[in-house]
Amino acid sequence: MSDAPFEIGADGLDVGKIVAEIREEVAEKTRRGVYADARIARAERRNLVNIKDDEDFIDFYLECLRDAVFVDINDFEIHERRRAVGRLLKALKGLIWKVLKFYTYRLWSQQNQVNGLLLTAVESVDEKYGRKIRELEKRLAEASESKAGGGEGDGPKVGESKV
Repeated sequence: MSDAPFEIGADGLDVGKIVAEIREEVAEKTRRGVYADARIARAERRNLVNIKDDEDFIDFYLECLRDAVFVDINDFEIHERRRAVGRLLKALKGLIWKVLKFYTYRLWSQQNQVNGLLLTAVESVDEKYGRKIRELEKRLAEASESKAGGGEGDGPKVGESKV
């Protein structure tokens, strides 16, 4: 039985070849800039199915949050596929973008501020509880060692006081 959440299979079907073709297509599209968002390419390289434990997942998730925390408020190239009225539509879209950018710039700025604060809060909580877990694991290991040693330093037993 496989660890994958699902399997593809049929007579005459070469799954390895299909996966290789998909990866080649993704690599080609990445080179052409279709996947301008780095998170898409990173997710392909670091398949979430391969992340086995919670710590790896949280680290990956926080890394993605750090990369995507701020909304890009810069101009972008407008693409128009319709040839007949392409230039006109591109000019109209550019004009609409300039008008909307004036009205939405403040919202974008506020959103970036909120996103940054939320990321900082999530990272702080992760760090705080990670530190607490490490401390508790250390104390547990020390308690297990002292109990295994059976020495006088065991401390009071349940119901007793150390006086």
